Amino acid sequence: MPTPSAGGRGAVPALFSEPGQGQGGWDEGQALPEGRGVPDERGTPDEGQGLLEGRGVPDEGRGLTERRGVPDEERLARAALTRLVEPGEEAVGRWLRRMGPVALWRALTGKGKPPPGATGERLAGCALRAAGVDPVTDLALIARCGGRFICPGDLDWPGQLDDLGDARPVGLWVRGRADLRMWALRSVAVVGARACSDYGAHVAASLGAGLAERGWVVVSGAAHGVDGAAHRGALAAGGATIAVLASGVDVPYPRAHAELIERMAEQGLVLAELPPGAHPTRPRFVLRNRVIAALTRGTVVVEAQYRSGSLVTARRAQQLGRSTMGVPGPVTSGLSAGVHELLRGEAVLVTDAAEVAELIGGIGDLAPERRGPLVERDLLDPVTARVLEALSARGGNHLRDVARESGTGCDEALGRLHELLALGFVERHGDRWELVSPVRRSDGARRGDPPNRGNRVKGLRR
Repeated sequence: MPTPSAGGRGAVPALFSEPGQGQGGWDEGQALPEGRGVPDERGTPDEGQGLLEGRGVPDEGRGLTERRGVPDEERLARAALTRLVEPGEEAVGRWLRRMGPVALWRALTGKGKPPPGATGERLAGCALRAAGVDPVTDLALIARCGGRFICPGDLDWPGQLDDLGDARPVGLWVRGRADLRMWALRSVAVVGARACSDYGAHVAASLGAGLAERGWVVVSGAAHGVDGAAHRGALAAGGATIAVLASGVDVPYPRAHAELIERMAEQGLVLAELPPGAHPTRPRFVLRNRVIAALTRGTVVVEAQYRSGSLVTARRAQQLGRSTMGVPGPVTSGLSAGVHELLRGEAVLVTDAAEVAELIGGIGDLAPERRGPLVERDLLDPVTARVLEALSARGGNHLRDVARESGTGCDEALGRLHELLALGFVERHGDRWELVSPVRRSDGARRGDPPNRGNRVKGLRR
């Protein structure tokens, strides 16, 4: 089959090939959804040849360099590295920064000089893994899932992930149509216990819905408990939400959330560092949390025990200079013990979405002022209030007694009593003054209503 021209559809750049090696091609007779080609099986090398040398990646009518800003060679190398190394390895990050993805791939697979500090055991393990690496197939698979693989340098790469330094993801596998970079600019993480209480689930769902209604993107890990409640709250409000998985984006975990994750892929975004088909492990959950912390402007923890992965996310957010918040719970609950310990440090106590938005939002995103109910006598003049307090509830009060108890003269006390009489606080019976008793419930007042003494608050505001 002739090799297509370098600039046209189906162009095949010489990737990772050694001098003198042949190149594979794309079978134009087969097609993927959206008109994308599939690898020609005749061009697949033996397992001993390593990465699919000389093979390109599917395009959509123009080169990936033009479409995304990252050369095809680099994209293939980064895609291969996500299957070769574990997420968050800082040693790999240092090698990647110094050598670049293509040279690092060659180095780790024995086709180039070993990276500085790499042991023979490490290189042997990489060579063993590399035998089964096929990035072209992975890219084709993510395309069939309606997704894509984005790298540092792509237009939709979230720049805040660069704050992780050498622990930055090699790349991200993403499902969903939205622009990850734009969504991440106004995002907040809501995380917490998997085995949360009804209180924790209610608070997480309320936060998810409230933040979504205010235009914030809710980010979490799609786990049981708080994570799932936050995602559902955002979706129920018609808002945006992002799930960061510790598995491949085509491997829903937990299985019980398969429908929820699929809905997020349609209505929001689902992303992962691991390639398609990868399964979660305990360390990968912990490493996933650093992406959640770096991707968002702040992290809210709803219920967490002392040894909780949510606290890892919050503390990583603190290290990155992000806002860290916690929702308090009962002091007798072990599920809130970790949150309370966090609040004793640098975290800020929040109770609803308005307070979260005030902390991480822009100028003017203020939570409403909260105060107790306004009591009628709060509006009285200080001297009038003293005269009112001088009246005994046990019976009538003589003017002289009221003046003495309130520290005023008789004339001043008399004037204040007439003011209180007009406002409905007191009654006069001859030369004695009495407090007005509350209205009986049988008089038509509902239980819990204040005494019916006229519109005194309105009168006082005049």
